[in-house]
Amino acid sequence: MNNIVKKLVGGGDRYWLTRLVLQRGLALVYFIAFVAVVHQFKPLLGEHGLLPVPRFVKTVSFFESPSIFFWCPKDFAFDLFGWTGLALSLFALFGFSEKFGNWVSVSTWSVLWVIYLSFVNVGQTFYGFGWETLLLEAGFLAIFLGSRKTTPPFLVILLYQWLLFRLMFGAGLIKLRGDPCWRDLTCLKYHYETQPMPNALSWYFHWLPGWIHKFGVLFNHFAELVVPFAYFAPLPISAIAGLITLFFHGWLFASGNFSFLGLLTMVLALSTIGDSWLKHVLSIQPPPLASPGRLRSATILALGLVVTALSSYPLMNMLSSGQEMNASFEPLHLVNTYGAFGSITRPRYEVIVEGTEEAVLTPNTRWRECEFIGKPGDVKRTPPQVAPYHLRLDWLMWFAAFSSPGEHPWFISLLGKLLQDDRPVLGLLRDNPFPDRPPKFVRALLYEYHFTTPAERHETGAVWKRSLVGLYFPGVSLDNEEFRKALQAISE
Repeated sequence: MNNIVKKLVGGGDRYWLTRLVLQRGLALVYFIAFVAVVHQFKPLLGEHGLLPVPRFVKTVSFFESPSIFFWCPKDFAFDLFGWTGLALSLFALFGFSEKFGNWVSVSTWSVLWVIYLSFVNVGQTFYGFGWETLLLEAGFLAIFLGSRKTTPPFLVILLYQWLLFRLMFGAGLIKLRGDPCWRDLTCLKYHYETQPMPNALSWYFHWLPGWIHKFGVLFNHFAELVVPFAYFAPLPISAIAGLITLFFHGWLFASGNFSFLGLLTMVLALSTIGDSWLKHVLSIQPPPLASPGRLRSATILALGLVVTALSSYPLMNMLSSGQEMNASFEPLHLVNTYGAFGSITRPRYEVIVEGTEEAVLTPNTRWRECEFIGKPGDVKRTPPQVAPYHLRLDWLMWFAAFSSPGEHPWFISLLGKLLQDDRPVLGLLRDNPFPDRPPKFVRALLYEYHFTTPAERHETGAVWKRSLVGLYFPGVSLDNEEFRKALQAISE
């Protein structure tokens, strides 16, 4: 028993380089996440944002959604902690967090986790994505990895592999239980066109031959349902499984914008690759390593027991016929369940927001479209590559097209901010079609979008073609009393 315990808490000397790349990779993901916080959090969730945090903390208790912002839901606090998180992520990215011993390492990763948890727990729908909880879970485990002069804890490496397994296998299960196109191998016929945020290569992936699409679905099932069991195998099997996962998410990264999900998953996949393989890529020699003391050993074992106990909820979810796609079972997001694309949309719908300077609406009113940074709008504009950065407003615009605007208070608030010439919110758009004065009226139309064929693109230069479905939100102005009341209810 003592030998088993010693191996779990300190027997990871074959994973010194593995720990190094895990820490640097997680620091990079944290950095990208905090860049988004600094640039987007206040317009979306600040004191005068689309869904203000001060209003949220009045309706939810601290114990339901713990966050340091319950005590100070102010813009200066969002700035202070956003920039602090950015600085600490750079501190870890350049290795300083691991250079000065375990206490500096533990403190750095703990503060990073607490700060990002605080943003996620008050982030409401703008932070309701599976990769937010994935980063929190991975970031929590990083607290226990240890500094560069200590032996890597093998148990923590195993817990990263367990996290990777739940992420991949959960995604595979939900696809088998979900859309029939995953079983008849036709999902990729639609996916590249209808995914939330296409990139510049998505058009080319969409027009690949049908047999490649079918092979892609089969490879998806193999990568998500078979390969994960090899993560726990000895080298070189585990490393081969990790490389397959790296290739799989590299393909996804190339074919669309999925925020930092792909990058983070590729970082987690490195937990399956030991030093015997990584040393051929990284010519870094480890220093003499200290064995963990009693306190550190006890802490690592306690972590293993906590994760084991909390894993019962994700396990039951994966085995359930009513499997949830992404879910946390406690407010600290320590052990979560994951999944993606259980269903694939067929036609692509886009909400197009328009404004006009005319004081009276007529059938001949001239409307100007508001272009977003990443979401499709102008049919001739090639979708940009933005991942691993996350354009939160653009993502929610994709979700908005599936339901009525009344289900999305942030959308009502967005229209109000456009009428009020709110500069922070306008900064989230690609450009402002009303640079001199705000529009008098705004409205939203719903369009069906499809990729142009190769012949159509050659002839017109357009990436998309679209047809009007109908009115999504009627034209309103700030003189509309009902609209003003709706805005007041959201902000107070």
